[in-house]
This record gives sequence, structure tokens and C-alpha cells, in this order.
Amino acid sequence: MLGFLKEPVVVTAKINVNLVALTIMGFISRLWGLCYPRAVVFDEVYYGQFVSLYMKRIFFVDDSGPPFGHMLLALGGYLGGFDGNFLWNRIGAEYSMNVPVWSLRLLPALAGALCVPLAYQILVELHFSHCAALGAALLILLENSLITQSRFMLLESILIFFILLAVLSYLKFYNLQKHSAFSGSWWFWLLLSGVACSCAVGVKYMGLFTYMLLLATAGLHFWHMIGDQNLSNVSLLCHFLARVLALIIIPMGLYLSFFYVHLALLYRSGPHDQIMTSAFQASLEGGLARITQGQPLEVAYGSQITLRNVLGKPMQCWLHSHTNTYPIRYENGRGSSHQQQVTCYPFKDVNNWWIVKDPGMQQLVVSNPPRPVRHGHIVQLVHGITTRYLNTHDVAAPLSPHSQEVSCYIDYNISMPAQNLWRVEIVNRESDTDVWKTILSEVRFVHVNTSAVLKASGVIGASLPEWGYRQLEVVGEKLSKGYHQSMLWNVEEHRYGKSQEQKEREVELHSPTQMDISKNLSFMAKFTELQWKILTLKNEDTEHKYSSSALDWITMDTNIAYWLHPTSGAQIHLLGNVATWASANAAALVYLCLSLWYLLRRRRKIYDIPEDAWQLWVAAGGVCAGGWAVNYLPFFLMEKTLFLYHYLPAVTFQILLIPVVLQHLCDHLCRSVLLKSMFSALVVAWFSWVYFVYCTFSPVSYGQPALAPAELRALRWKDTWNILIRKQ
Repeated sequence: MLGFLKEPVVVTAKINVNLVALTIMGFISRLWGLCYPRAVVFDEVYYGQFVSLYMKRIFFVDDSGPPFGHMLLALGGYLGGFDGNFLWNRIGAEYSMNVPVWSLRLLPALAGALCVPLAYQILVELHFSHCAALGAALLILLENSLITQSRFMLLESILIFFILLAVLSYLKFYNLQKHSAFSGSWWFWLLLSGVACSCAVGVKYMGLFTYMLLLATAGLHFWHMIGDQNLSNVSLLCHFLARVLALIIIPMGLYLSFFYVHLALLYRSGPHDQIMTSAFQASLEGGLARITQGQPLEVAYGSQITLRNVLGKPMQCWLHSHTNTYPIRYENGRGSSHQQQVTCYPFKDVNNWWIVKDPGMQQLVVSNPPRPVRHGHIVQLVHGITTRYLNTHDVAAPLSPHSQEVSCYIDYNISMPAQNLWRVEIVNRESDTDVWKTILSEVRFVHVNTSAVLKASGVIGASLPEWGYRQLEVVGEKLSKGYHQSMLWNVEEHRYGKSQEQKEREVELHSPTQMDISKNLSFMAKFTELQWKILTLKNEDTEHKYSSSALDWITMDTNIAYWLHPTSGAQIHLLGNVATWASANAAALVYLCLSLWYLLRRRRKIYDIPEDAWQLWVAAGGVCAGGWAVNYLPFFLMEKTLFLYHYLPAVTFQILLIPVVLQHLCDHLCRSVLLKSMFSALVVAWFSWVYFVYCTFSPVSYGQPALAPAELRALRWKDTWNILIRKQ
């Protein structure tokens, strides 16, 4: 029974020494001196703010992309015990002792290091030789730009890691397709491909480019499977459903989970939540929630309310009035109604309060029981402090002469009667009998007499003159001119009015609300709003000293100075390995020319290379050249400030193309032993050049050692490079 103990238990394992050595070298190149410099380096000033907000659980919105990458950086801060207390206001600022610099930079560095063995494995899975795979990995290892970008608290190295992981996983899955379909390893690599794609998109939306490439590749492969007569209809259906599950459904679910964790962590109000809707703000701890907690949910006749414009552009603002009137004549000579001004005011103020009045009754208090206002009801809006009625008439607005002026009506005993009836239309209603709700309902006010809609003016960036205290214009817009978010309003602050006398009502308007009711948003409602803000909220693009165009990247006519030592000549620049980038451009050109040549020859039934070599050539091009194209060409269509680091995912794929082309030339164009020997010698000489350039620019990739002014001038290989030299 215990006979198996007579023999020793032996475990055997295959170890790829190349892979282990490359991984170790990758870790050394990215982790060496990781804490240097102990100062804010370039965009660390940007991402560091978000890490601090995570540590303090304060909500923020970053229009540059989804939150997964920020959460990974914050994880580094959390593991290092960072408390979030640091003022991220200046590049070059020295880190205080409470900032765990090594921990914050660790995850990007690990991701950058792992890109080296990933490059090796991708070439192996593309069925190229281990020598070609080793060359690809060494080129990634010695790429100065990738080294620099991965050693700081930045997202590009993490993005590239997940992109390469997705490509490798899909290639492994595809290679298992013929002999091990639906096996455990087959499922593992397919699922990992989808997970890696979702993570890449979750770090930056640039990850979508590679995700779309892999989806297109998977679609093409499945199209070929449909023509395989050996596969039954049931088998094809199972393959299709497996791919939909792994490459679409799971990535979408994982993407949602990034936002779920993000919103669960950031539950406190902060400066960024002002751009969100009132309902979203009220769901956060502190801020608006302090004001709105306990407000009545249903708006009733007699309710005292503030109305916030839903659009929030050019800034958030509330419907407002004050005792001042429109001037009799404007600067351009046009006349006005000389009625009381109505504006959109970007600050909370007692003059933002309005009372919802039933036109058929005189009372300005809520009855018992309250009579709720529903979709389609006619109301009057009475300004709380001045008790004048919201009104519009056929008089041109001050800044928008094609729209109607909105005012609070003053009876001058002239032939301009009051027109103060408004129909309440709840845009996001579920039925035509919906009740107008605090915060949740988005409401449009349609003027009964003229059918004009109450709207915050679309004159972006313009405000009323001095007579209007530089506040924003409110107009009556004709329905025929279309629908816009600037026509929507939601009740933000709300109380049930109890005082009929004006003096008592003014005191009441200054008092906080004290009634209990909950208005929590669902996760999907919060996700939808946050996702829309990320996609549509754009900061004004300003010209940056180191911004560049996509054309500058190909020839590396630009660089970025990341950090400069305050006293010595030590500095860090984002600069690529000139030898590698030039070789990558040459490889792409050779691949294009050879592919066109082969296609023309094959059209004439002339086959210069075997069919399996042609298939290998096409597959490698689809991954490497295709990866470069989808990650580079879209930038020509983007209207945003671009930097050299945007090119790093594309150039990574282009670098992988170099050994593909070299092996192809060696195998199929160098037909004699002499030619192969000469070609190998040239490759060794070329690689020595790559290593020489890496060593030459290492001081400005790592920031040490400090170079003398003469040495820095020698590094200015192009006049367009901005190498910083201190005056002696």
C-alpha cells in the first residue's frame, strides 16, 4: 500500500533560460534607482493629484480616460502607506518624507519590465525563431523612451503591458485552436485575452485601438472556421458563443467593475463633483448632500425651490433674479422691457429661490396634504425675495436678439400684460402622470402664451454687461429651434413653504431644510452620467511647450524634458533610441514594399516564397504592422494636444516588426551561405549601434550621472531637440 514511498518523488520542469534572463534584465533596467529623482517628474504632477484624492476618498472626474489606471497608481500609494498629503502643484518639487516614491513608481516599472519577456513570447507564438524573439525582446529592453516612461508614476507602460498581454494571450489561444479546442488552457488564454483588453481600455481609451484589432482578427479567424466542413453547426455555435463571452461580455462586465470600485472608493464630495448633476452630487458624502439631505422628494404647489441648469456649461448656474431691471436701451440701441432681470447665477444665493404657485389660488404655502405638481401641469414661478412672477414676452433678449427676453414682471400700467404661465414637462418621465421630483426630475418649462422654452443662453463664454453683474443670460427659446440640455432644469434645494407673510417667508428662505427623505442613485445611473462626462468633458486644449504633431513622432523630431536638477546638469528626457526608431521605420517600409511585390507576383501565379512562409508573413504583419497602424493613424483625426508619449504603444509594435523582417530577409533572400554570413555580420554591427545609442542617451533616460554642458550639447543630435543647458 505504501510502495510508492520506495521511489523518490521527482518533479521535472522546462525552464526557458532566455525568458528568465530577459525578465531579470527587464527588472534591473526598470527598477534600478527607481526613487531617483525624489522629485515630481513631468505628469506625476497630474496623476499624483488623483492618487491623493483616492487616499482621501474624494470624488474626481478625469476627462483623459477611465479610472482603472488611476486605481493601480493609487494601489501603489496605498501599499506604501501614503496618506495623500502632498501638494502636487509644481514639476520638480521635492517629495516630502510621507510620500512613498518607490511604491508609487513600482507598478509602472513592473509593467514596463514585463514588456520585455512579453515581446519575446509574442514572436515565438508567431512561429519565428528564438533568435528573432530574443532580438525583439532586447530591442524593447534597450529602448530609451520605454525605460523613461516606465520609471515614473505614469500610465503608458501599464497600457503597453496590457496591450502586449492581450496580443500574446490571443496568439496562444489561436495556436491551441486546432488540437486543444475547449481545453482548460484554451479557455484560459481566451479569457485572459478578453480580460487584458478590458484592462487596457480601462487604463486609457487608446487601448480600444488594439482591442478593435483583436476583435477584427478574431472575426476573420471565425470566418475561416465557417468554411471548415469538418466542424458541425453545433461546434461552430459553441465557438462563436465562447468568443462573444470572452471577448465582449466579460470585458464589458470588467469595465463596469472598474467604475463600480472607483465610485465605491470615492464617496466624499470634492471640487470635481460640481460638474455632475444635482442627483449625483447629493449621493456623495458632504457638499451638496449636507444641504439636500432630508428634503421633500415631491414638488408641490407652495414648494420653495432652487432650479439648477442641467447643462452646466460654460459653468453650473441657478435660475436667479434680483431687484435690478433691464436697461431701457442696450449699448447697441435696442430697447428692452425694463422689467426685473432674470439671469443664471453661478453661485448659491438667497435670490435663487423660487416658489411654485398654483395659478388658480393665491396662497404661497404647501397645503395639508401637499398637492404634488405633475407632468403637464400649469404653474407660476414666484421669485421668493421680490415676489414677482417669472415672465417672458415678445421682446428680444439682451445677448440673443433672436430669442425672447425672460424677466420678472413689473406692472408699469402700459400695454404689456403679464404672461407668467408655464407648463411643466418632465423630460425623463416614465409616464405622463409622473410627479415632479426633487433632484431626480429633469424639467422643461414651456411658456403657455408663446410656446417658448426657458433656457440658459447658448452664448458660451459671454456674460451680461455690468448692468447684469456679469451673470449669465436666460432666454425664452422657441420649441421649433430644437432640443438642448440648456433647456433642462432640476430642483436642487427644496422645502415646503409654511409662511404666507413675506417677512416670515424671507426668514424661511434663509433657513436650511430639515426634512427626511433619501434620494440615492443606482450604480448604473451614476456610471452612465460619469461615463458621459468623461467622454464629453474636454478641458480647453492649450498649446504646450512640448506638444507635437503625429508627423513629428515618426522621425522623432521632438522630445520632452521631464525633469531638471535644480543645481547640476542632471536631467531626464523622453527620447527614443534613434537607431531603433530609424530601423523600425525602415522595417515598416520594407514590409510594405515586399508585401505589395508578393501580392502582385501571386496575382500572376508566381510564388516567390512557400505558402506557409507567406501565411507567416501575413500573420506577423497583421499583428506588428497592424498594431502600429491602429495605434498611430487615429491621432491624425484627433483634435487634442498631442505628446511624444502617445506614440509609444504604436512604436512598440513597430519595433516587433524589425526581427520579423530581418528573419524573412535572411531565410528567403539570402540564399547562399556567404550571403547569410554577411547578413548576420551586418545584423551584429547594427545591433551594436543600437546598444551604443542606448548607452549614449542613458544619462538622460535615468537622470544620472549628471553631464557637463559640453556633453549635453553633444547629445543634441537634432536641432529640434530641447536639451537643457545651464548658463555658466
